[in-house]
Amino acid sequence: MQTADLVVESFGPGGLERSGLDFETLRARRPEVSLLSISPWGLEGPWAERPSTEFTLQAELGGPAYRGLPERGPVAAAGRVGEWAAGAFAAVAALAAWRGARTSGRGDHVDLSIFESMITCMTTYHDLFGQWFGVPLAQALELPSIEPAKDGWVGLCTYTGQQWKDLCALMGRPDVGDDARYLDGSARMREIETIQPIIHAWTRAHTIDEIVELANLMRIPVAPIGDGRNVLDFDHFRAREVFVDHPDGFKAPRIPYRVQGMATAPFRPAPRLGADTQAVEAELPTAHDATRAATPPTSIAAPFEGVRIVDLTAFWAGPVATFALASLGADVVKVESIQRPDGMRFSGALPGPTLWEWSPVFHGANAGKRGITLNLDAEEGKALLRRLLEDADVVIENFSVRVMENFGLGWDVLHAINPRLISVRMPAWGLDGPWRDRTGFAPNVEQASGLAWITGYADMPLILRGVCDPVGGMHTVFTLGLALEERERTGQGMLVEVPLVEPALNMAAEQVIEWTAYGVQLGRTVNRGPSASPQGIFKARPAKAETRYLLEDLSVAVATDAQWQALARVMGRDDWARDPGLAHEAGRRAREDEIEAAIAGWVAGRDCVEVVDALLAAGVPAASLVNGHMIHPNAQLTARGFFRELEHAVAGNARYPMLPFRFASRPAAWNAFAPPALGQHNDEVLGGELGLSEAERAGLREKKVIGEAPAFSIG
Repeated sequence: MQTADLVVESFGPGGLERSGLDFETLRARRPEVSLLSISPWGLEGPWAERPSTEFTLQAELGGPAYRGLPERGPVAAAGRVGEWAAGAFAAVAALAAWRGARTSGRGDHVDLSIFESMITCMTTYHDLFGQWFGVPLAQALELPSIEPAKDGWVGLCTYTGQQWKDLCALMGRPDVGDDARYLDGSARMREIETIQPIIHAWTRAHTIDEIVELANLMRIPVAPIGDGRNVLDFDHFRAREVFVDHPDGFKAPRIPYRVQGMATAPFRPAPRLGADTQAVEAELPTAHDATRAATPPTSIAAPFEGVRIVDLTAFWAGPVATFALASLGADVVKVESIQRPDGMRFSGALPGPTLWEWSPVFHGANAGKRGITLNLDAEEGKALLRRLLEDADVVIENFSVRVMENFGLGWDVLHAINPRLISVRMPAWGLDGPWRDRTGFAPNVEQASGLAWITGYADMPLILRGVCDPVGGMHTVFTLGLALEERERTGQGMLVEVPLVEPALNMAAEQVIEWTAYGVQLGRTVNRGPSASPQGIFKARPAKAETRYLLEDLSVAVATDAQWQALARVMGRDDWARDPGLAHEAGRRAREDEIEAAIAGWVAGRDCVEVVDALLAAGVPAASLVNGHMIHPNAQLTARGFFRELEHAVAGNARYPMLPFRFASRPAAWNAFAPPALGQHNDEVLGGELGLSEAERAGLREKKVIGEAPAFSIG
């Protein structure tokens, strides 16, 4: 470790200390070294040592409670996506620690919570919904979503009212599209018995290819449903050569980003135990080399301090990337227009005269930024954007591929404006390939990548709701860090591509690996999982204890043989404890139906909270199934300061989630202020930084080049 820049560990609270390798010991030998600790709850707080698995963490944050149909029970997201999400945040945390140490000469200890990472990725800011709406989130489907076609399943997505109208016209039911009762997705769910048969009558009459072709002609977001077998044959992924041969004998998705001028290293075989010990030992420093001393500075710079970012992103994946960059010290200026504000401003917004300022997802994904408006269809707006780009380090956008070129701002133009500018592009499907011009949102990415294939009921795949956007965003932050380092070396800007679908394909890689290595096609197992048995969600008696809402469902996951013995003791099942056929996971899997039925019967007559408390006390991972809109108050999140009170110019004070990792040197985010109201910083940026006079700004407002309210009627 005397030559390391970064040490990554996941032993949990006290694990390194018990080995005599605490952070202060490491830093005494090498002041520049940073330590990244990854644990379920974080290293500190009242729940730090609480037994858990990725499955029970999902229950604790509220994800399964609103996925699926009420009459069929809650469904967890499959594929251990919470661990993938934490890994994406861990990459950003590691990069941030390394950048900070390189600037200051002093390493830092970064404490990452898997639970907090999952909250960011799997709840779409439900706590903000709870603060403003105060009602539980309903268990529901999206209509439309994954629908039966003549020859399989097809994925649709209608985020906007216009997309729904267009789909209804395509289905030959313009009358349904014109009915104001059905423009909102939650309203369609309330009328599922009316709406679903209309959708199914049309989708069942057409093949997947027919639906995809017709929907694309209407710019309706659509995708085939991928799985570990067919995703290899999708023409888009074949054209982009997404899947490559792995040296261990299977196909795998490639590294999910491209940086102009930088080659990615080929995959290496997974290391065999001890295979590289001698080679590593030969590289160790001598005792003389290891004794250098250093006096580290007392202050640690923000990892992205001095990086100026022009943020053209909208919805979630792009904004959450720039939120993370702002939280780590970057100066982010968000650019919208009053003709086309960020569409997320209107998603799930609290109705009212300024509803564009009341979207929980917009708020959560845009804290820490300044915001201006520029009409990029007007020459004055484009000219001002060019002036911003002249002094910027980075421009980030997640438009459809053709949009920047339509604005006259393709890569060649951007590079001419500012040769040091890094252009980061985040199209759903990538900059080339047969699908490049398709509209795509996170549900379509979940559908096409295979993530939705393994989530849901046995006869009904379900989307995961949200994880692709933040994971794609964190891949973007990491890739930008690489690009900034390359620019430091060359002095030149570059084009960076992070398609939203490719991090999702990496999350779903297990399916392709199983198919190409063993010919096994993974499918849906509802709430069962590959790393725990038994594992499931069970209905108990509603909790009689005073709680923040009704608790009656709970999750249990037995990940070790010792936990199985503990479960047997708590349930009073001495026969299970003595049965050699159940002592190990393979035996329990063979009898999962029997075991789950017994657990369900035992839980049914007992108080939900009391059952969870008894299981946790015995060391068995368990959690009450909460509703995500009321995750707060939560003792662990409060102790770690995950939420921070911020004051918005219109919405006032609210709790906002921060990044899911803490720096020992600075527990709080660097730029922790509320998201911008529409055009809030027009005068500060356009006047104070670009030098436009008050009269010039007034003229731009009159021409609607800038403004502070949408240029169209609301409601």
